[in-house]
Amino acid sequence: MTLDQATQAFLSQMAASGSPPMTELSPAEARQSGAAITQMIGPGPEVAAVHDHTLTAEDGSRFGLRVIRPAAQVASVVVYFHGGGWVVGDIDGFDTLGRKLANASDSTVVLVNYRKAPEHPYPAAVDDAWRALEWVTGHLCEIAGSDVPVVVAGDSAGGNLAAVIARRARDRKAPKLAHQILIYPVTDSDLDAPQYHDPANQLMLDRASMVWFWDHYASPERRCEPDASPLRAADLSALPPATVLVAEHDVLRVEGEAYAAALEKAGVPTVLHLCEGQMHGFFSMINILPGSAVALDLVAATIRGVQSQEEAR
Repeated sequence: MTLDQATQAFLSQMAASGSPPMTELSPAEARQSGAAITQMIGPGPEVAAVHDHTLTAEDGSRFGLRVIRPAAQVASVVVYFHGGGWVVGDIDGFDTLGRKLANASDSTVVLVNYRKAPEHPYPAAVDDAWRALEWVTGHLCEIAGSDVPVVVAGDSAGGNLAAVIARRARDRKAPKLAHQILIYPVTDSDLDAPQYHDPANQLMLDRASMVWFWDHYASPERRCEPDASPLRAADLSALPPATVLVAEHDVLRVEGEAYAAALEKAGVPTVLHLCEGQMHGFFSMINILPGSAVALDLVAATIRGVQSQEEAR
């Protein structure tokens, strides 16, 4: 299936803007360029409450959390790690998505503003993701009102972090996670895999972009570690049930599908969704690409299904 018309129009608009590719920008410049898309997304819906918190990492540096509580009674908590190749993106840019997801799923959504590379290279983002999860599970009654199920979720690099944190929670035998939702996750560092050279995948995210991200995030010597490339983990058994979304036209599609297959082979209940006609990054393009709303409804329905299962136990 070809790219949907809305995506084609958006790519044409971006090409006409004359903006240089991310690979020609410094990390600071790339972060500034994302502001244009944030403006296109616009503000999110009203929610019951929004609170920002600051956590301290082991080295004394700080990072933030944004707790978004829905208007309805809270039935679960979603710890969400945003995408951006571990280098760009922040919780302000994902605020609209967080608000919509909170209201659609009756969940308190916690956006994690983990520290970014190259200023804070791997494994800083992983450590922050874990610290955030510990904080959330230690403050459930405060942010949710009761001991509700906890879901980890994320897109792209955030999907990578969600997958890694789900495995760490298993290995440390706490906290208990009800589900993991991985949206076109980065699961491997093999940049010479065939999908990276497929001309159909050279869109907003291409091989050059992934090389740029990995070069800023992790040294070549550490990229094969399971906390960087979760597909390379020796044991994926006994992980929380998973929902994996992949975009049809995406250099990360194959490794996302491979991770879903590996989870299933390890005995983890796993559902894989192929989002046809979509490219990498579509999920976070609220109010820009119609496919985003469709996928968000799917994710919200998945979370409500988790809530129903937990209530039945």
